[in-house]
Amino acid sequence: MKIIIVGASGTMGKHLTNAFKKDHEVITASTKGCDVQVDITSTDSIENMYKQAGAFDALISTAGPTFVGPWKKLTDKTFRKGVEGKMMGQINLVLIGQHYINPKGSFTLITGALTHDPQLNFANAAAANGAVEGFVRAAAIEMENGIRINAVSPTVIEDSPQYFPYFPGDIPVTMQQLEYGFRKAVFGANTGQIIKPY
Repeated sequence: MKIIIVGASGTMGKHLTNAFKKDHEVITASTKGCDVQVDITSTDSIENMYKQAGAFDALISTAGPTFVGPWKKLTDKTFRKGVEGKMMGQINLVLIGQHYINPKGSFTLITGALTHDPQLNFANAAAANGAVEGFVRAAAIEMENGIRINAVSPTVIEDSPQYFPYFPGDIPVTMQQLEYGFRKAVFGANTGQIIKPY
């Protein structure tokens, strides 16, 4: 299987790349340091990524910039970081990618527990997550050629301890739990699902 991993230079992306490259062809994509460069806030950049990668069987996104900070610093401008990044960035990966993906392929996007369990400083991420999850459910009933779409929705992950203070009382998701959430999305049969790996 040929898998594109967007956000492959990040904590989640590196782990998934190492896990999947043992048995599959993995094309890594990020803003720098990967097989293909991509800025998901640019539709031209996304289109160029797909042209370079060629036809593929699965796309995994672990990318999604958002604004993290106190409520009083949220403005139209700061809020658009999540709208243009985690929300439209990932949606455009699908809208553009549907023209390059092989029949019976799959898209797996990243959301998070903040959708239904908000924390201080993460209003932007919570809103973007909710929009992406709504998109996944709606897109699943209209995708053609057997294309599937799902989202993986973890809470804070064990390899990102810098975020632990923001998630008081949450038990971090292990990297293995995270990996198997993505395995379920990519290699399973479900579509339109929000997979919680905890």
